[in-house]
Amino acid sequence: MKFFVTGVAGQLGHDVMNELKKRGYEGIGSDLAPEYSGMQDGSPVCGMPYVSLDITDAAAVDRTISEIRPDVIVHCAAWTAVDMAEDDDKAQKVRAINAGGTQHIADAAKKTGAKMIYLSTDYVFDGQGTEPWDPDCKDYRPLNWYGQTKLEGEQAVSSTLEKYFIVRIAWVFGKNGKNFIKTMLQVGRTHDEVRVVNDQIGTPTYTLDLSRLLVDMAETEKYGYYHVTNEGGYISWYDFTCEIYRQAGMKTKIIPVTTAEYGLSKAARPFNSRLDKSKLVKNGFRPLPDWKDALHRYLQEIGVPEQ
Repeated sequence: MKFFVTGVAGQLGHDVMNELKKRGYEGIGSDLAPEYSGMQDGSPVCGMPYVSLDITDAAAVDRTISEIRPDVIVHCAAWTAVDMAEDDDKAQKVRAINAGGTQHIADAAKKTGAKMIYLSTDYVFDGQGTEPWDPDCKDYRPLNWYGQTKLEGEQAVSSTLEKYFIVRIAWVFGKNGKNFIKTMLQVGRTHDEVRVVNDQIGTPTYTLDLSRLLVDMAETEKYGYYHVTNEGGYISWYDFTCEIYRQAGMKTKIIPVTTAEYGLSKAARPFNSRLDKSKLVKNGFRPLPDWKDALHRYLQEIGVPEQ
């Protein structure tokens, strides 16, 4: 199979390309930059082909995908700066990327007959209550502009295609980019104590593990909506930070606070990011490993000494 992967400069896209390389599949990566040099250390993304592509340019998307004619498109590219998306001067651009860009990819997938995997988010829901969100739930009430535009991306895919996977994820971390773990490690090295919210509940998702599952999905025709995070139960950001510091051997004091006490965030955040992943097992997919195990492997990957 031939894969076309968008957003390879990000955490997930990079790992998807590496997974394709590992399995011997042909993969073409894309992102905005004229050239892609991979990680900050300058290593190329698996030595696999790369094309520069602005997904908001419908003609460019059509031309590029029509020339490549992939069997599968893994659409990782997105605007993910949640707070910045709330700025009035960014709203149009965010929608152009998350909704318009996704529509262009879906149109090209339909034209070429490619399967499409679209990465979405728990932010399409209102984040209230305590029940895990079912992947086929249609009670969409996004709390912020990022969530609204990602929902519009979902709707573009589902209304355009029949061969699609819409995969909602949460609390993502990977080597190639910024994430909560890297931020907490940096803050923990420079501060004696940190304040972390304890009333937002979910489960982390390691892109290295997620990339394996996405390629597993692409090898099937079990289309539809899925929820994917690592296993290990539901936790708060405070719980996550405690385990990060424990595994990293850091003694920084962690103070649990409510979202209201923490303040700071411009965009509303969901309190309930619990995702029901049972559909994965029902459809024969192997769940991701426990999040504590994923954290352990990730800290090794980024060079944090084992404690």
